[in-house]
Amino acid sequence: MNGKIYLIPTTLGTENPYQVLPSNIKPLVQKIKFYFVENSRSARRFLKKIDQDIVIDDLTFLEINKRTRHDDMVEFIEDVAGTNDIGVLSEAGCPGVADPGAEVVKTAHKKGLTVVPLVGPSSILLSLMASGMNGQSFSFDGYIPIKHPGRGKTLKYMEQSAMKHDQTHIFIETPYRNNALMSDMVKTLDSRTRLCVACDLTLDTEFIKTQTIGEWKKDLPELHKRPAIFLIGR
Repeated sequence: MNGKIYLIPTTLGTENPYQVLPSNIKPLVQKIKFYFVENSRSARRFLKKIDQDIVIDDLTFLEINKRTRHDDMVEFIEDVAGTNDIGVLSEAGCPGVADPGAEVVKTAHKKGLTVVPLVGPSSILLSLMASGMNGQSFSFDGYIPIKHPGRGKTLKYMEQSAMKHDQTHIFIETPYRNNALMSDMVKTLDSRTRLCVACDLTLDTEFIKTQTIGEWKKDLPELHKRPAIFLIGR
């Protein structure tokens, strides 16, 4: 197969894409006609932002989510990648990182395709960079349990790991549950534990702050329905 799989980063919000994405993305999307996407509607909007003259009807999209059959993914690659490049688009940030695009990449490697990752914003790395926590030993833990006792046990485990091994733990929550998570953290974690909250990264409303749980207790931020990422560390 001569086609390549391009992992095309998207923005983390509704900002101008050229504020956070490299200019070489435009000529690339102008030539790619086939895409794996997390959501077709948002993928179309993103591509139009990159190039207003792009003809959406000329493009073919296969959505990748929990309902996508592996056989359909394989068939799409086998039908297209013989002579065509394929793009992979996430809903936000970098494809394959906390994203179903990882399954596409896994399949592409099995088929012997060349995989090309492109530079773009990752909330995981941006928050780690800005946290002041250990960037040499860290773990992305994804979504943690919603209910107790699972949530409390997970938070205490991450706290103990951070203290014992000086390892940063990074995790996320569904935006409408952010305030509940903050409330649980200040009740569960030791007052000396450091917590970084990074919200609306790369947007005009960006908020990044690292302080102890004891300090957070005095003034909890309003995070309802705002994309946020959390880090626990020493």
